[in-house]
Formats: sequence, C-alpha cells, structure tokens
Amino acid sequence: MVDGRDGKKANVDPKLLELLACPLTKGPLTWDPERGELISRVARLAYPVRDGIPIMLPSEARVIPFEDGLPPRLGGPS
Repeated sequence: MVDGRDGKKANVDPKLLELLACPLTKGPLTWDPERGELISRVARLAYPVRDGIPIMLPSEARVIPFEDGLPPRLGGPS
C-alpha cells in the first residue's frame, strides 16, 4: 500500500510495533506490509499507517469481514 505523499510504501519500526496494542482489546498487533496496516486479529480491525504514523483510532480502522479471512501473521508479536 502506498502511504500517499511520497509514493513509498508505509513501514512501521519493529520496536514501535512491540509497544503498540489494539486500543479496544489491548492485544497484540501484526504488520501487514501488503496493505500498510496494523492488524488486530482479535478485534478483526486493520489500523492504517499514514506517513509512517499508526492511526490507532477505532473510527479510522477498517473492519475485516469474517468471509475475507485474516492476512497471515507477517510480523510483530503473536
């Protein structure tokens, strides 16, 4: 996923990923580099990353429908 301004793919610092948690479940997040999102598997939400900044607002998150399944665990705490 292109993060918008500079045409580069969004990325999240691995150390930052270790500190972040889903604001709803307080559970771990995994990084989906394909879509540039942080995934909460328990809440089935995908939080966007814009300009390298995770947007950890449930109102900004994309709901992952059950029929779509979840992306594989690609990074971060499990």
